[in-house]
Amino acid sequence: MDDVQNQKDTRGITIKQTGVNDVCLPFLIANENNLQPVQAKICFTVSLSKDLRGTHMSRLMEILTDWTMKPMSMSGVDIILNEAINKLNTNIAKLKISFKYFVEREAPVSKKKSLLDLDCFFEGEVIDEQRNFILGVEIPLTTLCPCSKEISNFGAHNQRSVCKVQLKFDNLNNIISIEELAKIIETQASSPIYSVLKREDEKFVTEAAYQNPKFVEDILRDVIIAIRKISGVKKFSVECENFESIHNHNAFAYHEEDLSNNS
Repeated sequence: MDDVQNQKDTRGITIKQTGVNDVCLPFLIANENNLQPVQAKICFTVSLSKDLRGTHMSRLMEILTDWTMKPMSMSGVDIILNEAINKLNTNIAKLKISFKYFVEREAPVSKKKSLLDLDCFFEGEVIDEQRNFILGVEIPLTTLCPCSKEISNFGAHNQRSVCKVQLKFDNLNNIISIEELAKIIETQASSPIYSVLKREDEKFVTEAAYQNPKFVEDILRDVIIAIRKISGVKKFSVECENFESIHNHNAFAYHEEDLSNNS
């Protein structure tokens, strides 16, 4: 049969990214000593020479399918990128694997264990042999308003919040685990979030948050300081949002920083 994709193209345009998106596959995420089955959403692309009409999408899917039963970590992302570079004869390959990951949390007083779901992603790219890896984690938090506490005779309004962090590395050495990063971010909130709280836990969490009020800007700045201490991070971004309980809008703060010149 004719290989239409390998036909010559005369329009003279090199395509930076072409491939498959919104692929849904079961993966086994390897993180610390944990191997967790997840349902992953994947975007996998390569560059395409100006001389070729199309890329081989099926080869990308074959590579991904072969990895559905193997432990997947950032090292696995790197191996997959190498496979794409070699099998599709290209110099650019990008892969993003998004998934929901569960971490165990223990209630502060009752010690009841529960699972907290985090939206995460592994992302990697190879561009002319230059490699970059990104770990993304979205962590739910509790915040209590310092202004509300200050002006009220009793009580203060609080809200559930979310902190979205992306850490960029240029090698695979010492990439922080999802669990460790989540704990670092949770520490910067008025209180962590728990899936199971008994009465004594709820009392503890409520009072702990009251003693630790924070604006969205406070959380952002404290997270920035914490991330600067993480080994190997070359660039990062932080996005914090409070889902306000007494306003018809959310409070939002964002920051990004390049640490590559600090190493």
